[in-house]
Amino acid sequence: MIQVTVFVDTGTNHFAGFHTYGHAEYAEEGYDIICSAVSAIVLTTINSIEELTQTEFLVTQDQQQGEIDFRFKTIPEESAELLLRSMIIGLKGISEEYGMQYLKVNTKEV
Repeated sequence: MIQVTVFVDTGTNHFAGFHTYGHAEYAEEGYDIICSAVSAIVLTTINSIEELTQTEFLVTQDQQQGEIDFRFKTIPEESAELLLRSMIIGLKGISEEYGMQYLKVNTKEV
């Protein structure tokens, strides 16, 4: 299962980042449409925040574990938050369509 946790800073009520972990195991490697869709959405979000905003962030990844840790360095611009909201909508849509046994999206206050 892929677990996505979106972090919200309780002090500022802004997004602080997100963490993804795991593999969907919907199909064998190379044919897993859920893993592919999640990867495409998450990586497009990161690339869009980098290309379309001035918001600084840190990102680390471990492809073997299916792990990406993304953290804003400062309070994100409104456009960066909009891109993150779009990512959440897309991921929740996948989870609703295919089931929480493959993808679970949570929000955590930090």
